[in-house]
Amino acid sequence: MARRCCRATTRKRKATLSADRIALTGLRARGRHGVLPAERELGQEFVVDATLFLDTAPAAAGDDLTKTVHYGELAQALVAVVEGEPVDLIETLAQRLADVCLASELVQAAEVSVHKPAAPIPLPFDDVVVTILRRRV
Repeated sequence: MARRCCRATTRKRKATLSADRIALTGLRARGRHGVLPAERELGQEFVVDATLFLDTAPAAAGDDLTKTVHYGELAQALVAVVEGEPVDLIETLAQRLADVCLASELVQAAEVSVHKPAAPIPLPFDDVVVTILRRRV
């Protein structure tokens, strides 16, 4: 009986993500994102959480900032996106923020959450959050 080639040999193996992470949580910035005219005109506060997956061992071994991600610079870049060109959907905003996180070649993947606590919902609620995970291709 002839054996067929198993699927595992024909699929590309996905690289395992580093267990190391840098997390920036609760970053606040004012933006004008949303589909309603009032959201574009008045703007509102957005809160961003970003977790970067990368190997921090080289940076730790040499106490070398150039071998990791400078989270202060990352925070500034993320705020610039939130404060920048408006989009209708926070899904789009989350993607733009993930693109910023993945700009460093050191980052294997990024998980980004965009909170919109003042979303125009006429019912009591605590928060609206979109979370995405993007990996380097």
